[in-house]
Amino acid sequence: MNHRSRAHLDPALVRGLTTARRGPLISRRRTLRAGGAAAAALALSACGVQGQRREPVAVEDYWADKERTGRLRWANWPLYMDPEHTQITQFTEATGTEVEYKEDVHEAPTFFGQIQPQLANGDDIGYDLMVLTNGFQLSKLMELSYLAPLDHTRLPAFAESAGESYRNASYDPGNEYTVPYASGITGIAYNPEFVDRQITSLQDLWDPAFAGKVGMFADVQEIANFGLLANGVTPADSTKEDWEAAADRLREQRDSGVVRSYYEQDYIQPLTNGDLWITMAWSGDIYQQNATAGTDLRFVIPDEGATLWTDNLMIPYTSKAPVDAIEMMNFLYEPEIAAGLTEYIAYISPVPRAKEILTDWAGSEDDGERAEALREMAESHLVFPTEEEYQKLHNYVTLETAEQEEFSALFQAVTQS
Repeated sequence: MNHRSRAHLDPALVRGLTTARRGPLISRRRTLRAGGAAAAALALSACGVQGQRREPVAVEDYWADKERTGRLRWANWPLYMDPEHTQITQFTEATGTEVEYKEDVHEAPTFFGQIQPQLANGDDIGYDLMVLTNGFQLSKLMELSYLAPLDHTRLPAFAESAGESYRNASYDPGNEYTVPYASGITGIAYNPEFVDRQITSLQDLWDPAFAGKVGMFADVQEIANFGLLANGVTPADSTKEDWEAAADRLREQRDSGVVRSYYEQDYIQPLTNGDLWITMAWSGDIYQQNATAGTDLRFVIPDEGATLWTDNLMIPYTSKAPVDAIEMMNFLYEPEIAAGLTEYIAYISPVPRAKEILTDWAGSEDDGERAEALREMAESHLVFPTEEEYQKLHNYVTLETAEQEEFSALFQAVTQS
């Protein structure tokens, strides 16, 4: 590693360039994530590509001849860093590495389809670092050995600062290929203007008292997790029989008339105006809606559990600058850098100390409005879940490629009928 430690960061860059969001917050998850039938079809199409599987390469062999280049090409989702790209400016100041940052990941299946043929041929895909959500496409990239194995001796900030929940995810044990960029929770949101009791359980989504006022997600991985958890099954341990039972449970919910619709990204307005009273929801959406619109929507991690999804940093094995890429990975785990990123995107940071830093910033902030926003963010369980809440969060079901079509078809039959 050749970048300077946090003690050498320019204080003006650590605090002065961090841009507070004063306009409407826009949910990257809600506006850009592929959902429902279209996402599932794209996922199956992409995952069905007969790509050439590479033999896995040992960590020491991959990194033996790699050197810094001073340039880095990074593909990320739109709206996932402030407009001035503050963290990139900080990285360049600390390391000298110039970063070409592109908001080129709009849908995981489409992006996978673009890069898979080049990776199969061993060609440069134009990126040295990229961000994708855990799910079908990430599993496929790992299965085909298209990602560089990470040298954790080059990730000291990750080792020091990453929260326990982000060190050994079921989809990538031991963080062999990925480290988290940001996460969110899929739980239950409800509008207390129309719901006169506290919501605590997944069973509330099946309650006839809310007939025609319940929203569910169309995404097969999301709705599958809720069906499994409602049946008392841990997604990571589920079997095909469990999937079938979960689909049956969800079909019963649909046929009872409880569900108003299966949503992709467009559930916030119906929840706000009362067309929906209770719905599956993403934590970042609810936080942002309340922060910008002054609403009082409630978000709940059900007693039975909820889903923790994670957008992950990874290096394609054909990267021209893997050392620069892993340096950026490590840099984002410096607590001050993680706090600045969290302030803008309002999703869950994998660095718990970011909460403490946001609180400190609030205490030293002259702008009362911004100080209050920082304090509210630091105290929000939607941005910094408690350890007790983390114990109730689960990843998506981890699937082999051969299982993905059967799994998707099973839950599509519920949402598309």
